[in-house]
Order: sequence, then C-alpha cells, then structure tokens
Amino acid sequence: MSLCLVIDDMHPSLPDYLREAGVEMHYRPDLTAAEVPAALAAHPYDGLMVRSKLRITAGLLSHGPYLRYVARAGAGVDNIDEAALAAAGITLLNAPEGNRDAVGEYAIGLLLALLRHIPRAHQEVQTGQWRREANRGEELGGKTVGLIGCGHMGKAFARRLAAFGCTVLAYDHDSACDYGHYATPVSLAELQARAQVLSLHIPYSAANHHFIGSTLLQGFRNPIWLLNTARGEVLDHAALVQELKSGRVLGAALDVLENEKLTTLTPEQQARFDFLAAAPNVVLSPHVGGWSYQSYERINQVLAAKIQAFLASRSAANQ
Repeated sequence: MSLCLVIDDMHPSLPDYLREAGVEMHYRPDLTAAEVPAALAAHPYDGLMVRSKLRITAGLLSHGPYLRYVARAGAGVDNIDEAALAAAGITLLNAPEGNRDAVGEYAIGLLLALLRHIPRAHQEVQTGQWRREANRGEELGGKTVGLIGCGHMGKAFARRLAAFGCTVLAYDHDSACDYGHYATPVSLAELQARAQVLSLHIPYSAANHHFIGSTLLQGFRNPIWLLNTARGEVLDHAALVQELKSGRVLGAALDVLENEKLTTLTPEQQARFDFLAAAPNVVLSPHVGGWSYQSYERINQVLAAKIQAFLASRSAANQ
C-alpha cells in the first residue's frame, strides 16, 4: 500500500478517496513549513500531498528518498520545482479538473460585476444613494472575448460565455492545445485586433512573468475590459494602472494580485494597490475563483483517481 504524507488542510472526504485508491494517509496539516522535512524523513513515504504551505524544492525532496509522486491539491504548480522533481524521478500530479467549473462560473460573475457596476451600485444603495444613470452598464452578450491560455480554466470559461452569445477567441503558446468547441484559436495579433474583453488563464512561470505588460496591452485595437483569475504575477500591475489611467483598459476584475500578502507590500506595490482598491472601474476579490464547497471535495476525488492510476501503471511496469 502507498504511504502518503498530507501537509495541508483538505476536505474531510480525502481519507475515503485515498483508501479506495490503495493509499494510507498520514494527515498532518498541523505541521509548519519548517517541520515538514523532518516529518518527511520519519517514514518511507512514497507520496506527498500539498496545497500551498511551502515550496517543493530539491532540498525538501532530499528528505524523502522513497518519494515517487507529489500531489498538488489544486491547479497551479508554481510552488513546485518541476525540474527538481524530474531530476529525482518523482511524478507531479495536480487537479485542474477539480476546480475548473468553479473558476469558469466565478469568472462569469466577476465579468458581469465589472460590466454592470454591481459592487459599486450595491455600496451606493447601502449608503442611501439611488443613482440609476451613473450605474448604466455594458451587456456581455455579443461581445468578443479574448482568452490568453486555453487549458482547463480557459475552456470552462469559454463554455459559459457561449450561453451569452459571445464570440470567444483564444491564444495559447501550446500549438497542441485542444480548444474545445467554444473557442476559436487565433494568433495573439488577431486576438489583439478583435477582442473587447481580455481574460487571462495562463499558469505562472518564469517565462510568463509579466507576460501581460504595456507592449501587449497597447497592442489592442479596441479599449478592453480585463479579467484575471489566473496568477497575479503574469500581469504587470504597473502597466495595468497606466492603461487604466489612459483609458486603454476600461476596467479590470482581479481575483489575483501581484503580491497577495497585503501586509508585506513594497511601497511601489502599495501605491498600485491603493489605486486599484479606490478605482470605481476595478473589482477585486481574494483569490477565491476556484474556492467553492464543491471544488474542495472534487479536488480530492480527482487527485485520488490520478494517484490510483499512477500506482497501477507503476505496478504494471514492475511486473
């Protein structure tokens, strides 16, 4: 039986799913990041399950000589050194299928909130203001929405946009990407020429750092509404502030920020955050796009199935 160390809080369904997959779980969400190496070395774990407690590095992996897989409870793997895993012969498993529907739904909600001024209107009515004309908004139906990134999250969003009668264009650097039935693959130049809304769905990596910057934003033919439910670091926030001020970006809905530890902002980050927080055409939320009650359990289900398939393939290979 596989032995897996789980170091982050998980939905209580996890033990049952792992038991069905043939995995014995040591559930230790109480561990601090500093305590994980010793805990990993204490038993012959062949699996490690994480959320975002710490970064998975070569140094950490050296404490788990029996590790054969790392399971990331979520979609993003930017806290995991994939090269270190490959060098150690360790397989990385993640679960974008688990929260893609949550992200797709939430992205629709954010975009509608932005286009129809819902948060601002709510706050005004709370304070006794009844400003109908000032809160006249834009309809989503019929708009051309450009997606940068068309993986699980992008396709989930595109599928929901279809119900609004949107034209969905998608650019992805992966030429083998399956765009599904709801998005039309285009070049980045064509996306910039046609899109009225830009939505980001790319993972964070060194290559994607500030991929959305001044040059890219200034290349759009139309003023755009910008949506980011991916990772904050893929968007240059200085460029975003600049283009919001210029009117090239009509408004922004951001579920992720360049630095989400708001007590540790640098002076420059604080100035940008203060501008975004006060802007009437910006909607902010605390990285909760994939954070639903349903996705919390579904991630367990997806990961357990992938672990089971991985263990079965290893067993077959060793026969």
